[in-house]
Parts: sequence; structure tokens; C-alpha cells
Amino acid sequence: MPGINGIGWFEIATDQPAAAERFYGTVFGWRFGDDEGGATGADGSTYRMITTPGDERPSGGLFPTGGKVPNYAVFYILVADLDATCKAAEAAGGKVLVAPQTTPDGLAFAQLLDPSGNQFAVFTPPTRGE
Repeated sequence: MPGINGIGWFEIATDQPAAAERFYGTVFGWRFGDDEGGATGADGSTYRMITTPGDERPSGGLFPTGGKVPNYAVFYILVADLDATCKAAEAAGGKVLVAPQTTPDGLAFAQLLDPSGNQFAVFTPPTRGE
């Protein structure tokens, strides 16, 4: 896990997940597997975990959109306080695109826009023992 304010995850959302897996697997040697936590894409299909070369654990995910949301690629920054970070981003001229939410396992995240309109995300991992 990276330090606070470091990039800790990335996500690629696509309406063509098989093609994306072929592309990134061929070009970069990324490996893909089902999310064992049961996460799904916008179309209800299984969220796919991405493991990059040299990593033992996944460091990204492939979100199948089924055409229900636009395709995107976004990086996630690990933060100590999700709500405070969202407020600080807005005060600095950014915008909260997807309001803070928490998954059943305790992962909390939000998606933001910087003042130039670039999308990125912030997250806090589940606390130990959850």
C-alpha cells in the first residue's frame, strides 16, 4: 500500500472489457482475474482485478460499463480523510463528480475533477478487522 497521498489504485472502465484485457495484456503483460469480493461492473458482470508485472497483488481494476457509463481511466489517491479531502478539493477549485461512498467491506471512495476538468479519485481502505 502506498503512503498517504500516494497513488494506490487505478481503474479502467470500458464497454469492451475483453478487448481491453487483450490490449493491456499483450502490450504491458498485465494479468486479469475476477474480483473475489464479488464487485460488479455497471452491466452486472464481474469486476476484474489487474495485476501488473512485478506485483504480487492487484493494483488496479477493469470496470465493465456495458455502455451504461462513459469509458474512462482514472487513478486513485490514498487519503487519510475522504470527506476533508473532498472539501479541500472543492475549496481549491475542483469538483466532486461522484460523492463519497463506502462499499460493504468498508472501502470508501469519491471521484473528483481538478480545475482543468481531469478526473481522478480518492480512497481510504477498510479499517483492519472489517
